[in-house]
This record gives sequence, C-alpha cells and structure tokens, in this order.
Amino acid sequence: MLPAKRGVLSWILAVNYYFLLLNLADILEQIAVTMGATHWKFNGELCQIEAVRVTTDRPSWSETDVKCNCSIGNDTLCHIVAITLKGINLPGVLPPELVKLPYIQQVDFAYNYLSGSIPAEWSSTQLNSISVLVNRLSGEIPKELGNITSLTYINLEGNQFSGIIPPELGKLINLKTLILSSNQLEGELPTSLSGLVNLTDFRISDNNLSGPIPDFIQNWKQLAKLELHASGLEGPIPSGISLLNMLTDLRISDIDGPMQEFPPLINMTGLVILVLRNCNLSGEIPGYIWQLKTIQTFDVSFNKLVGMIPDDISARTTLKFVFLSGNMFSGNVPDSILKNGINVDLSYNNFTWQGPDQPACRQNTNYYINLYKSSSAVSTLRNILPCTEDLTCPRYGCSLHVNCGGNDFTVKENNRQLDYEGDAQVEGGSARYFRSNKYWGFSSTGDFMDDANDQNTRFIESTQSTNLSELYSGARASPLSLTYFRYCLENGNYNVSLHFAEIIFKDDRTYYNLGRRVFDIYIQEKLVWKDFNIEEEARGVKRPVIRRFNATVTNSVLEIRLYWGGKGTTRIPLRGHYGALISAISVDSTFKFCSNEDRKTVIIYVIVGVLAACITFFVLSILWWKGYLCRKRKRRDLNGVELQMVCFTLKQIKAATKNFDASNKIGEGGFGPVYKGQLHDGTLVAVKQLSSQSKQGNREFLNEISTISCLQHPNLVKLHGCCIEADQLLLVYEYLDNNSLAGALFEDSRLTLDWPTRFRICLGIAKGLAFLHEESSQKIVHRDIKATNVLLDGQLNPKISDFGLAKLNEEEKTHISTRVAGTIGYMAPEYALWGYLTDKADVYSFGVVLLETVSGKNNNNYMPSNNSICLLDWACNLQQSGSIEELIDQRLGSDINKQEVERIVKVALLCTSATPSLRPIMSEVVGMLEGRISIPDEIPEANTYSNDLRFKAMKDFHQERQKQKLTGSQTQNTMTIQTDMGSSSTSTTNLFDSVQFQDQTDT
Repeated sequence: MLPAKRGVLSWILAVNYYFLLLNLADILEQIAVTMGATHWKFNGELCQIEAVRVTTDRPSWSETDVKCNCSIGNDTLCHIVAITLKGINLPGVLPPELVKLPYIQQVDFAYNYLSGSIPAEWSSTQLNSISVLVNRLSGEIPKELGNITSLTYINLEGNQFSGIIPPELGKLINLKTLILSSNQLEGELPTSLSGLVNLTDFRISDNNLSGPIPDFIQNWKQLAKLELHASGLEGPIPSGISLLNMLTDLRISDIDGPMQEFPPLINMTGLVILVLRNCNLSGEIPGYIWQLKTIQTFDVSFNKLVGMIPDDISARTTLKFVFLSGNMFSGNVPDSILKNGINVDLSYNNFTWQGPDQPACRQNTNYYINLYKSSSAVSTLRNILPCTEDLTCPRYGCSLHVNCGGNDFTVKENNRQLDYEGDAQVEGGSARYFRSNKYWGFSSTGDFMDDANDQNTRFIESTQSTNLSELYSGARASPLSLTYFRYCLENGNYNVSLHFAEIIFKDDRTYYNLGRRVFDIYIQEKLVWKDFNIEEEARGVKRPVIRRFNATVTNSVLEIRLYWGGKGTTRIPLRGHYGALISAISVDSTFKFCSNEDRKTVIIYVIVGVLAACITFFVLSILWWKGYLCRKRKRRDLNGVELQMVCFTLKQIKAATKNFDASNKIGEGGFGPVYKGQLHDGTLVAVKQLSSQSKQGNREFLNEISTISCLQHPNLVKLHGCCIEADQLLLVYEYLDNNSLAGALFEDSRLTLDWPTRFRICLGIAKGLAFLHEESSQKIVHRDIKATNVLLDGQLNPKISDFGLAKLNEEEKTHISTRVAGTIGYMAPEYALWGYLTDKADVYSFGVVLLETVSGKNNNNYMPSNNSICLLDWACNLQQSGSIEELIDQRLGSDINKQEVERIVKVALLCTSATPSLRPIMSEVVGMLEGRISIPDEIPEANTYSNDLRFKAMKDFHQERQKQKLTGSQTQNTMTIQTDMGSSSTSTTNLFDSVQFQDQTDT
C-alpha cells in the first residue's frame, strides 16, 4: 500500500503544481492585457515569455523577460521576481494586478506608451526597483510609494508627472537611485529627502521646481552622480557640495541666482564628467581642476569666468571635451591643452588672437579647436575668421541662403530661383568651426552626452519622409550651441527666416511621440525666442514651419545662434537625442533686391530697371499733377516701418487669403476685418486689415508694429510681419485655431474648458504679462487685457493679442499720465478716472479675467440678483460672506481642484484691489498661482462696496446703456472708451461726456 500512497501524493502535488502554473500564467496575462498587449504567451515551466504582441512595431533592442526564483517562500514552487517589458509601445496602464505576485521585486516598463499613474496598490508590494522611464504617465507622484521601504531604484524620467515631490519619499532609506527628470514637477525639494543617505544617483533635470539648491545635499555622502539641468532650482551652488567626494559625474546647468565663485570641488578626485554651465560663476577656475587625472568632459561655458588656461595641464589627464565658450578667458592658448583626440571650444572669449602661425591653428591635427569670436580685442572680421590672413571683403552681399544639414538645393520663391548652399558634407564635431568660401560659416559647440559615441557623427539628422521637400528632409543638430554667421554683409535691415521641421520624433502611438525638443534662439546676440519647440509651432512632426525675424546689421556681420538650455527630453528615441535642430536659413535685405544671377544678367536688369523707373516717374508725376495721389499723404506717418520687420507683398497676402474672400473672414473689430490665410510654405496666418476710413487705426497700426515686432514669448501672439502697399495696411499674425477665451467662456462654443485647462490658461496669461512688464527689453503696459484679447491655440494655450493700445513703460517714471483707452469693466479705477497709468492697470484687468475664467461669466454682462453691479462686485460680496464656491462655473461640475480655485479667486481679488500699491506685480502673481509664493490671508477690500471707486464707472456705464436703450440706440455690451483726460479732478460723470464708443469684437 505504501508505494500506492506515495504515487497518489505525487499525483496530487503534480496536479497542484499544474494549477499553480495555470494561475501564474493567468495573472501574467491579466497584467499584459492591462498594459495593452493584444496577445500573450507564457511558458510557466520554463518561466519564459514566448510571445508578446502589440499593435505597433517594436525596435530590435526591445526586451521581454520574466525572472523566477525557486528558492524563496515556504514551498517548492518557483516565484516570479522580475518582469521586463521594455520598448514595445504598450498603450495601456500600469497593472494593479502586480500585487498578485507576492515575491515581485523588479519591474522595468521603460519605453512604452502607458498612461494613467502609478497604482496605489503597489504600496503593498516588496518591490526594490521601479522603472517607467519614457511613458506618458501623469498626475502627482503617489505618496504611497513612500511605503515601499524596500525600494532601492526609482526611475520616472520622461513622463508628465506634476505637482510636488512627495515628502513621503524621504522614508525610502534604502533608496540608491532617484531619477525624476523631464517631468512637470513643482515646488521645492522636500527637506525629508535629506535622510536618503544611501543615494548614489540623483537626477531631476528639466522640471519646474523652485527655491535654492538645498544645503542638505551634503548629506548624500555616497552620491556618485548628480544631475540638475534646468531643474528650476536656483543658485548658488551650496558650499557643502565639497563633502561629496564620491562624485564622478556632476552636472548643473542653467540656474538663476547670484554670482558666485567656482564651487569647492577639490575633494572630488574621481570626477569623470564636470558640467557647470550657465551657473553665474565668476572668478578663475581653480588650478586643481586641470590636474584631475580621470576627468573626460569639462564644461563651464556661458559663465563669467576669467583668467588664463595654464600651460602645465597634467600629461596624464584623460580630457576629451573642454567647453569654455561664452566666458572672459584671456591670454594665449597653451600647447598643453592641444592633445590628440581632444575637442576644445574657446569661442566667445577674450583670448589673444590666434593667427595662422599659432599652434592652435595647425592644420591636419588629431584634435578639434573652435576659435570663433575667441578674441574680442581685434577687428570684427578677424574675430570671426581666426587663423586667416585674408581679412578683407572683396564685395558686400545682401542675402544668405543655407540648407542646414542638406545638399545644395534650388527652390522657387516669389517667382525667382533661390540657391540654398548645403553643408551636409561638413563633418560633425564638438568644437567645430566651418567657413564657406561664400562669406558664411558656422560654429558648433557641445557633445551629445550619454550616447556612447565619442566620434560625434550625429550632428546631421535626416528623414526619408516623402512629404517633405529636400529643404526640410535634412537638418543640422547641436547639443549645446550652434551659430550660423554671414560676413561681408551690407549694413542695413534684414528679414531673417528660420526654417524648421521636427524629423526625429513621430506622430503615432509609440514612445517616439513623447519627445520634447526645446531650445532658445538668438539673433545678433539678442534673445528673440525662449523655449522654442518645433513640434508645437508646426503643430505636428515632419511639418515645415518658418519663423521670421527682423535684424539690423551695423558691422557687416549677421549672427544667428541656437542654444540648448537643458530643457526637453534627452532619451527619446534613444539616449543623447536633444538640442537645437534647424533645416534652413534665409536672409534677405529690406532695402534692396539681391539677385543670384550672373553679372551680365544683373547689368541687363539694371538697364531695364532704370528705363522702367524713368517711365514710372514720368507717369507718377502726371498723376500727382492731376491730383490723383493726394491720398498718399495719409501714409506719411508710416514711412520706414517696412524696414523694421518682415514685409509681405500685397500679392502674397491676396494669394494667402484668396483675395480677401468672405469665406476666409474670421472676425471684425474696430481696427477692421480679420482674414484667415495660408502662406506659400503652408503657414496658417491671421491677416488684420486696417480700415481705410480709420485714422485712429493708423496710430494703432504703428503702435502695434513698434510694440510687438521685437517681442517673442510662448504666451504672446506672434507677429509674422506686415504689408504696407497701395492703400493697404496689413498685419500678419500666427493663426490660432480656437479664437478667443471670451468665445470659449461666454458663447456657445464647441470648446469645453475643463478646470486643468482653465488653470493653465490663467497661468499662461500671467506669464505673458510678467514678460511684458518685467522681462522684455521694452517694458510694456498692454492697457486692454480682457478675455476677448486672449486667443487660444490648438492646444488651448493662451496668447495675449491686440497691442494697439499698448504703452511703453519708461522705467524712470513711476507712472504715465495719458489719454485713457481701454474697455470699461476691465480698467483700473485710477486709470479710468484720472489717466494714471502703471503696469498695475494690467494687473487689475488680469484679476477681472481670472474671475471670468473661474465663473464663465462676463464681468460687464453679468448682473446678479443681489444688487451687485458686475461680476467683480459679486465676487467681493461672496468673499466677504464666505460663499465663494457660488462663483464657480456650474459647467465644471465636481471635476475641479478646490485648492486651485480658491488660490485663483484670492489672487484675482488681490489683483483688483482699489489701491494700486496693494496689487502684486505679475511675477509675484505667477509665483502665487504656482504655489511658490503665499497669498495674504486678508484680501484688501473697501469698507462699503457701493462707494467703491472700482464700480463707479460700471454704474455710469450701465446708466448710459439704459439711456441708449430708451432712445433706441444700439450699442454693444462691451465698449472701448478713448478720451483725453484732464486733471485729477475729472469726474466719472463728465468722463462719459467725451466718451467714444468703439466696437471691440476682435478675434
């Protein structure tokens, strides 16, 4: 009987084992389905994934693996301890079912297309490693992660996590790696992180953090890698960093803060990578840095460092990359730094000029050295043409056309052939200087770090897309700084057109779709566009987009520079993909016609042109004598405007708008009609046409051009150019798909603005105003901030528009006494009543827009039943009675963030204080909305609202409307007043005696 019993027992165990395997396979299938796999096959006996299928192709390097451990637990079964599903574009969500695997320790779900957030259920596991690198996870980082005290590795890079870093992560005392880069995290680093004494790797680049780099990082004595590129944290770099003597990789860049000396790093003898770029460093580089034997990359570019490079750099050093660009170094370039295999960038410095006989100019060497503008003590031409003796301009040109990263290419534009010279044959290099024989060249700086490629072969990108012309199918890339320059150029004004197309990322449901490329654009050493994003501007990938600028040449040299400021993803599609990318550059003068034809043809053109000019002059003289040209006098005040910005011909505008076809009309305002158009390159534009009857429009036209032609900000409408021809005055703007904020809030609209979108809109408007008031080179008061003048792009990002009433704010003046112009209901009382104008008038108007965005109600049209005169009056009453929740737009339902709503309402009431000095400045408003600056508990308010100056104008306005209704007058609800104000004794009543009402239904 005994053998029979043993046989039965073995059979029972085998059956039990079989069913356990089936259960395990079932759990894994649940996990796979939750993550979006369309087919899954798992071999439980071999503990092996045999098949995973998804709807998209997977790269060759993708990984699908399961690991089992058969020696844990109280049974004889094998248990799954690790799952890797990497690089297969799974489109689902992270699986809560993971908790059904009691011994799971590691999950690697990197490079997928997963959405949602990290399941709170994971907090009950014993995981020690979580990688969700490069997905589209969002929301706040769950504080429950702090309960998984077994964790040693967390990688959340390349997602869309927002909010603060949970202080609960400070409980992960075993944590060694914490990577949070390329998210949307805010707030300061929680002090609880100071307890993570076992950290060896901490990365938090490309976020929106605030506050200083904390002193407590000195507690991380085991740290080997610290990466803080454009994290939002501010300097100075704490001196306690000197205690981190285990660091081998230190990268800090693009931080604001005070100037500081070079941080004390003498104890970090094992440094391999040292990047302290754009960190406001001053003084000299300590001598011990040049003696480090392990250092390979040294980047201190774009600081204020001085001194000389020593001539005794250690012969045993392993230096490969030295980037000193953008400092004030002086002296000679020593032989000790010119080693085989090294890349040295010395551009933008004060070194002794290196002539052709200097060692730094030796040809056919095994090193790269960039000397572009490395010496400021010589002539402009010598500075940009180092190592040359030919320093004269045999002739001067007036144009530039370069196919960046491509071959020579001829294109037809405006009925003429343009030859774009290509630079595809110019090899890459981390410290590369190239000079064409046609009076242009480029300077390239930087190394694509972490791409395991020291040969730097990836400075040109290309695509096989058939939808792009050859001008856009190739592009030159830059990991740090790329400057294109044109010399021997005639002095004068130029139109600069920069051509872009995002050819690396994809528009599909794969992780290739998740990349973000962000860089800055400088022209003539002036920042003209911060945080430029090709894909956003083109509204998609592999789509051309042209951005136009105006530039003035005074020393025969034009310079266009692209700079990577540490923002955007760096690992999509693979490591090292980031930085600037440009397809082509075209530059044309605004003061003369530049031809590419040969000299004989040019002479013929000149002769024909002279004859045509004589005939034209004769005809015009007769017409003038007959009196037919007198209306031209109306445009005298516009002389010279076309020389200051990009100009379009009337023929181009007519072609774009189909001759101002009525079907393309998208709005009508006091300025005139607005038409949708499409330029020959596919760019959608909005064309504002000045009413030929409006003298006031002439002033506004001039004002709008002069005000915003030099302004570039993500939250300002972009002015592409203008047209002044015949009797036409036209402004050409970027086209915004979703019209105005007013239309979305107050009218029957196809748009649904949920709460996160409304909050983002409020923050965007605040950032745009902060730029106008405090950050732009010209401090500007808009004077007519209202929901009608806030436009929404395809992603519902806000753009401030209509600068026709804007005023320059002269910094030495505390205020401007001016003709009042604006919209009743949005005008600050001190401005409406007495013409007292400061930037606090915009702050007041912004406060009203905040209330409108929260409530969905128009300040002027909404008349509550409780005797409140307007929305603002009602909000003040609700605040006083503690019933502010009544203000919230009912269309939002329960899907709101009550803390954000309360924050916005408090900020709105603070902004609309009757006393200007009590209103915050706009940078403070941005800080309050982001939660970085506390909002006063007590919101200043008038004792009696009925006598509040804020509402006197509104009362008179409504009285005027009632009078007009009684007399049968038809006047629109929102009106603009423009009147010359007298002294401070002007009353609200006589204000309306001289009021001029104007239709303001702008698009």
